Amino acid sequence: MINPVKSRFLVATMAAISIGSFTAASHADEFPTQDIRMVIPYGPGGATDIIFRLVSQEAEKHLGVSIVPVNMAGAGATLGSRNVKDADPDGYTLLGSHDTIALSKLAGMVDYSYDAFEPVALLTQTVNIPTTYPGHPVEDAGGMADYIRENPGEVRFSMIPTSTDHFFWAQLFEAIDVDISDVRLIGYADTGEQVSALMAEEIDFTITNIPSGASFYENETLRPLGVAHSERLNGLDNVPTLNELGIDMENATSRGVFAPKGTPQERIDIIADAYEKALQNEELIARIENEFGSVPRFLAGEDYQEFLTENEERLAEAADDIDFDS
Repeated sequence: MINPVKSRFLVATMAAISIGSFTAASHADEFPTQDIRMVIPYGPGGATDIIFRLVSQEAEKHLGVSIVPVNMAGAGATLGSRNVKDADPDGYTLLGSHDTIALSKLAGMVDYSYDAFEPVALLTQTVNIPTTYPGHPVEDAGGMADYIRENPGEVRFSMIPTSTDHFFWAQLFEAIDVDISDVRLIGYADTGEQVSALMAEEIDFTITNIPSGASFYENETLRPLGVAHSERLNGLDNVPTLNELGIDMENATSRGVFAPKGTPQERIDIIADAYEKALQNEELIARIENEFGSVPRFLAGEDYQEFLTENEERLAEAADDIDFDS
């Protein structure tokens, strides 16, 4: 015969265990419960660093935890990307980067690209602008092709090797039907050196954007030749798009968030949702557009994956014309 007291004790014990197990499982499913680390593979103060910090400060309001930026510059931005690639896929480590992920692989610097990560969300695009100095014979990008043909092997373009501007020129030359061997590509360490060289008229053209060039445009130290975007930019209303100048090309530095491969999709969705809400803040949008010459553009899920696939394909086509060993 079953002892009723003992039976009630066993039932109560089992119920307590079940409730405890359910509570533990529920707690394990909660996300996030601690601060998230955002690795930025560049030093502090640049456009990439500032934009990710700004948007993340707004996104963390919707997550309930802090997104802590960690600058990890070095090895052509691959030090930071490798750190995130090898991190635990738990949603608590993110990478804030851009096209350089694919560029580094195409240049042979690393053996991985976008597919080594889980894409979280595209946040912004910074439109690139071919630029010259006042008084240069080329008045807009539409005249570059003829100028190069008239001066074969003499026209000087600055670039940071394997960077977005290196690939920009390769794409532009293809769009205007110019052989890359007919121009001189001159390497510099950073944007500041390129701007200084242009101001000294040591080169003919460089690539800038509103974050790096707006003050020079305002005081007419530099002259923008066209914007590689579908529409004219705020603050540069008088500068035509490349499309308006007969050049079928758009080009921007596309900044987005990535997570280690294997990060649970439900956690990725939570993070993406927070960034989507952040980019609905009108004050933040105004700062991104007016201070940083960038366009807020949110993509997540399959849309962002498709964007990255197409982005890498375009860069790979441009890479065919680049001699990385030169």
